[in-house]
Amino acid sequence: MKEKPEAPEAGTQKNKENESVLSTRKKPLKTKDYEKALGKLQVELVKLQEWIKFKKLKVVVLFEGRDAAGKGGTIKRITESLSPRVTRVAALPAPTDRETGQWYFQRYVQHLPAGGEMVLFDRSWYNRAGVERVMGFCTDEEYREFLRSCPEFERMLVRSGIILIKYWFSVSNEEQERRFQKRIFHPEKHWKLSPMDLQSRARWVEYSRAKDNMFAHTDIKQAPWYVVDGDDKKRARLNVITHLLNMVDYEDLTPEPIVLPPRQEERGYVRPPMSDQTFIPEVY
Repeated sequence: MKEKPEAPEAGTQKNKENESVLSTRKKPLKTKDYEKALGKLQVELVKLQEWIKFKKLKVVVLFEGRDAAGKGGTIKRITESLSPRVTRVAALPAPTDRETGQWYFQRYVQHLPAGGEMVLFDRSWYNRAGVERVMGFCTDEEYREFLRSCPEFERMLVRSGIILIKYWFSVSNEEQERRFQKRIFHPEKHWKLSPMDLQSRARWVEYSRAKDNMFAHTDIKQAPWYVVDGDDKKRARLNVITHLLNMVDYEDLTPEPIVLPPRQEERGYVRPPMSDQTFIPEVY
């Protein structure tokens, strides 16, 4: 049995969105220390991936929370060392006209994992409890039905053998403001600022109320919410990965050292002239 990375000591958790819990109590991580810790955790993620593949496990991880709270960055650090054949990211666009006429959970079900796969949902069916509720994209009856049916839907997933893990990324009002301003003044980040993101700033309190009500109905024993303090991005990423690793009882299946076979002899093979091929311009 492999030794799992030690989980950080639990701090006092508060559900108030405008309060930072852990990040204000610790000094920012040095980049060198962060990268060293991240590298070790990513090695463990590879071991987890091999265990999921070997044991035919079905793992679903939901990433929800405030805009600019760090969901995308965390997902990127989880997947960058993993195989897309085993670990997939589901980031669904707005529903089509046809999808709006389906059973609400239907378009998400088709992205659930088969045996030996892990799927990370960059936002999920909880859109109905958040943006759809606040922005009026669903009716009151549709919203109430979601709160009734979502816990049963998730219990059904768990009974079917799916390991369901739900993360809520919290960020303070001040930190979200800083990150939004950064996106405004960096052209490569403009795509991260959608009209819905701007509305999340204007309707901060409405989103807080929607989140509180969502937790009250869907923070169930079979699939509890795990809250992430997102004010310190580096710590949040390390904490989430550490927690994820500890949610699955995996073993180290690292194979014996690989020995490369000798290169095949050419035996009369002659390559065509390099001038017959079209190369890209060497600008750099």
